Amino acid sequence: MIPWLIGAALVGSSGEPLSRLVGERMRAFPASGEINRHVDDIAATLARIERRFGAEASAVDMTDGLSLEFTDWRFNLRASNTEPVVRLNVESRGDRSLMEQRTRELIELIGGRDD
Repeated sequence: MIPWLIGAALVGSSGEPLSRLVGERMRAFPASGEINRHVDDIAATLARIERRFGAEASAVDMTDGLSLEFTDWRFNLRASNTEPVVRLNVESRGDRSLMEQRTRELIELIGGRDD
């Protein structure tokens, strides 16, 4: 509820339509959207991805799966609570091609099959 209230306040104070404000954020932070991959061993998959990227990350957070942050991009890879699936989200700072490149790289490393 709080994010909606903050959004409503922003729309009201800026005088801009919500579509414009959202569009600006989407251009500033291109995102992959949630990508689901069926894998045989979720724990091994998370460990493999952490081994590959963990040392170069500026921040590592294990609160909700594996979240790694870098200078120009970040990702979250987490297990589904209801199915043998990992869920991947990748985001960059204004660089769509970097986000797409890193998304392809992560999907290849994760393996498995798509939803």
